[in-house]
Amino acid sequence: MAATKKIIIDTDPGIDDAMAIFVVLRSPQVEVIGVTTIYGKVYTTLATRDALHLLEVAGRADIPVAERKDAKLRIVDFVHGTDGLGNQNFPPPKGKPIEQSAATFLIEQANLYLGKLLSKLCQKDWQSVLLDETFSVNDDMNPAAEANIFGDPDAADIVFTSGADVLAVGINVTHQVVLTDADREISWFNQMERFAQYLSRILEVYFSYHREANLTRGVYLHEPTAILASINPSLVTFTEGLVSVQTTGITRGLTILYNGQKRFSEHTEWSDKSTVKVAVTVDSPSVVKLVLDRLMGS
Repeated sequence: MAATKKIIIDTDPGIDDAMAIFVVLRSPQVEVIGVTTIYGKVYTTLATRDALHLLEVAGRADIPVAERKDAKLRIVDFVHGTDGLGNQNFPPPKGKPIEQSAATFLIEQANLYLGKLLSKLCQKDWQSVLLDETFSVNDDMNPAAEANIFGDPDAADIVFTSGADVLAVGINVTHQVVLTDADREISWFNQMERFAQYLSRILEVYFSYHREANLTRGVYLHEPTAILASINPSLVTFTEGLVSVQTTGITRGLTILYNGQKRFSEHTEWSDKSTVKVAVTVDSPSVVKLVLDRLMGS
């Protein structure tokens, strides 16, 4: 029997984050030992409230939530609703975040479970699965940059070049994984299972955004794909190479992959850097099936 992987989820819920949290809590291969929150889809304080709320919905209020102390306030609430959860305006959760900051909590847990901790993080890591920087597609923030990397490209560049064990799952990969209108209608609307019922309430805003922005009759499963890749890396194929992030100018937040196949005569700042794994393809049908199975309690 393989040892249970321990996961910390760094999140800014988020409808797809809600799906990913529910999926991972029903994945027996892993144990969620904490959730850390950060601004992005909503302000950090609201992200914390949403995380606490989602854990209560899941019956896992025992999982600690630590908030990142950060003054940056850039948000993209037009994708997931002003409350981050489909404009449902759920009642406040009963729970509170722990006193520790997210950074302190992450360091403490890394020291506690050194060599055993798998963290799904966007800007800090030990062994990390990163969502959702992109490679070779136009992004969700602007033509060059994806929202997570755009939020702190300097930190992202440090992670990519740090020598840590990183698997990057970009939106060029998660765009291959679509939950369609038909999937939602057939699978969820008549389900009595609590996660399915809950998600049927919050998903309309997310589906509407994708119809308008991407002309798709479905939604991309960004966060669920990344979390399932962390649990079962065989769901993706990957290449390995050096990744650097553009930190200034019009292409700020752009991720660039050097796969090492081209040889250069001169020694440059690209030389002698650590490499990371970058997902290239994904078994989309298997990911969608796993997501539906987990969310419907199968």
